Amino acid sequence: MTFPKTGNLAPAFSLLNQNEEKVDLKSLRGKNVVLYFYPKSMTPGCTTQACGIRDSKKEFAKLNTVVLGLSPDEPKKLQKFIEKEKLNFDLLSDPDHAVAEKYGVWGLKKFMGREFMGILRTTFIIDANGKLVHVMDDVKTKTHHDDVINYIKENLA
Repeated sequence: MTFPKTGNLAPAFSLLNQNEEKVDLKSLRGKNVVLYFYPKSMTPGCTTQACGIRDSKKEFAKLNTVVLGLSPDEPKKLQKFIEKEKLNFDLLSDPDHAVAEKYGVWGLKKFMGREFMGILRTTFIIDANGKLVHVMDDVKTKTHHDDVINYIKENLA
């Protein structure tokens, strides 16, 4: 799988969030968008990553940036994750992984000697015009929020 090309418009999508409300990329024009794909809600790495974003909400707001997390989890599980970790941003449900495939992040993973298909932890930064400006495919869950904020400050602020 290959990622969408930077410099082009980011692939469009419309997905349900944790409240079963539709969220579509086009409606977010005018703001930078951080679209991060994560494998599964309520797992250690995904929780670390989400809590870093939660704790950086004010910083993202100052940078005119909306953060969206996307996983194959159903909206009910996303809602539980939000409640448990007091998350303050939308999580999107992609159960058939159609959007993940569009973004090139559905692929073969290896864990504890097993191989299976799943989400490859990746972040896409989209500018206020809807253009894909950066792809982060070497995501470190502990510093993800800082890495994204620094990129936006240096390139989009």
